[in-house]
This record gives sequence, C-alpha cells and structure tokens, in this order.
Amino acid sequence: MSEPNPHSMPAAGVDAGPGVTDEHAFVPGGRALEAGRGWAWIAQGFEMFKRKAGIWILITILLGVIFIGLSLIPVVGALATWVLSPVFAGGIMLGCHALAQQGDLEVGHLFAGFRKCTGDLVVIGLLSIVAWIIVIIPVILALGVGAFFATAQGDPQALAAIGPGVAIAWLLAIGLAVPVYMALWFAPALVVFREMRPIEALKQSFRGCLHNIVPFLVYGVVVLVLSIVAVIPLGLGLLVLLPVIMASVYVAFCEIFFHA
Repeated sequence: MSEPNPHSMPAAGVDAGPGVTDEHAFVPGGRALEAGRGWAWIAQGFEMFKRKAGIWILITILLGVIFIGLSLIPVVGALATWVLSPVFAGGIMLGCHALAQQGDLEVGHLFAGFRKCTGDLVVIGLLSIVAWIIVIIPVILALGVGAFFATAQGDPQALAAIGPGVAIAWLLAIGLAVPVYMALWFAPALVVFREMRPIEALKQSFRGCLHNIVPFLVYGVVVLVLSIVAVIPLGLGLLVLLPVIMASVYVAFCEIFFHA
C-alpha cells in the first residue's frame, strides 16, 4: 500500500489532502540530518516567501489581527488562542504544500485547517494548554505564588528580593518548555498530511526534533539573530520573518519525515 506524501497534492484544492505516490516514503520518528540543514530550512523558507510575498504578508497581518482580537477577551480569548493555533498552523502547512507543488498560495489557506482534521487539531491545542500548565506548576512551586506573578509582571523590586531563585526557576521553565515545543512543532503537519491522532502526532514530532537536535540548535540561533534584526525597523521585519519561519517548518517536516 502506497504512503501519503506531502510532496504531491491533487489540484482539487486544500480539502483533497496529500496525494498518494511511491516517490517518497514516510519515515516514522523522522530521520537525522546534518547540522547545516538548520540554516537551509530558513533559506528555503525565504525562497517560498519570495514566490508569494504579498499573500504571505496578508496572511501574517490577518493572523496577527485575529490573535490580537482574541487577546482582548479575558481568559476565554487566551484559551481560544492556544486551542486555535494548531488549526491555523495546519491550514498554513496545506498552503505551503500547495505553493511547493507550483500551486497558488491563497489567504484562504489560513482557514484550511477548519475544513480538514479540525477536531484533531483542536485536541492538539487543548493538549498544549495542559502541557504549559504542567510547565508552569514547577516554576510557581520554586518561586512561590506571589513571587511568580510579581516576576511575570517584571516588578524590579520583586526580582531583587527573590535573587537567584528567579534564574533557577526560569531555567527550569525553559528546560521543561523545550520538550513541549518539540512535541508541538510538527504535530499539525503530521495531522493534516498523515491524518495521525493527536497523541501519536505529538510523539512523532518530538522524536523528529530529538533526532535533529543539532540542526535545530543552528536553526534556533539563526532565528534569534534574524528576530533581533527584524524588530529594529519598528518590527516591520516580522512581516517577512514570520512567514519565513512558517514555511521553514514545512520544509523541515518534508526533509525529516520523508525520503525518496
């Protein structure tokens, strides 16, 4: 039986899902790549951005407006942002796929996740909320409830009073957050292209990232440097950088989880 392949999508549209061919084979858990691929994902993501720069910028602005609007709704808006983020990510992955196949990226691709595997994408969002709660709990225990919220608000006096405990607590938070990011990074793509169940998609994403720690370290450094540069001109560089990052996720997904 042939494997679903993210390199071939029928011309019928985003609802059709990935095509079936023997050209590429799915690699469970992903394959390890050399360190230089971390930079290559960014470079190839930029090439995808250049092909439809105007549409990418419109998608980025629209997504920003949606999330800003949700942030204005107390509590519910924040929860909705976490729940819907994988849905939007799944749609963007489908858009990247259409673009990679010489198709046409459209603003409507942003909402394609609401028409394909929506339930599983929402579950990933719900699981991400649970994961971040688990990350925050040890930080609160390390700092104390009052100190945690004072630190989160950036209170200089609170930071001075707590001292080294702040550094220890946030290092703990970073250490716990990295596995969460690893599990979430490719999960939407695995759902929309492989129709994986949420838990399996999270496991596969984590394994794929784990096998490519060094490329991702290179990737992270490059993104950090580009982020600093992007925010200098009133943050306008983010209109380029954010689409490049989105496209780079698709590029990395194809390279890690498929081979000819």
